[in-house]
Amino acid sequence: MLKRRHFLAAAAALCAAGPAAAEKISLPALSAYLNGVKTARAPFTQVSDDGSLATGTLYLMRPGRARFEYDPPNDALMVAGAGAVVIVDPKSNQPAESYPLDRTPLSIILAPRVDLGRANMVVGHSYDGTATIVTAQDPENPDYGRIEMMFTDDPIELRKWVIHDSSGMATTVILGGMETGMSLSSGLFSTSRARSGSNR
Repeated sequence: MLKRRHFLAAAAALCAAGPAAAEKISLPALSAYLNGVKTARAPFTQVSDDGSLATGTLYLMRPGRARFEYDPPNDALMVAGAGAVVIVDPKSNQPAESYPLDRTPLSIILAPRVDLGRANMVVGHSYDGTATIVTAQDPENPDYGRIEMMFTDDPIELRKWVIHDSSGMATTVILGGMETGMSLSSGLFSTSRARSGSNR
């Protein structure tokens, strides 16, 4: 009887330990993951604030560089590089728009050294039963907006982010399988070429 009682106690302990194994990923582990991503490529689906959908391919070269290349018939392009974010949308018949990268929440991912443990940077850190969700902002300029990132574990992988910009609009980017460690041409991230439309 004693052995049975011990067995039941052990079984109960294992059952209790089960859910604990699937907890939110720590901020130091997430920072280390993002810092370890030097180059990456992934298909993405973008959901804009008005509900419109677009697909394309994302290229990253950390620090400081990203390229969102949209699939036809959408011929828009967004390039981050040289401290700026350039958005080109030929359908708008308007010149390319340009913003300082450090005024956008995307700069948190593209920083030379990601430190999610920095005071007042992370304003939300939770686990929804499937993924860890981290909401971060520039602690010195929270009015620039925030980014909500979703990570899965084992191995850690960035799956989605939602950028809430300074005007209150939200843009969701859902990532497909991300490849990392490949060689990417620096020309992909040339903002001057993006403005001229010469690198589509």
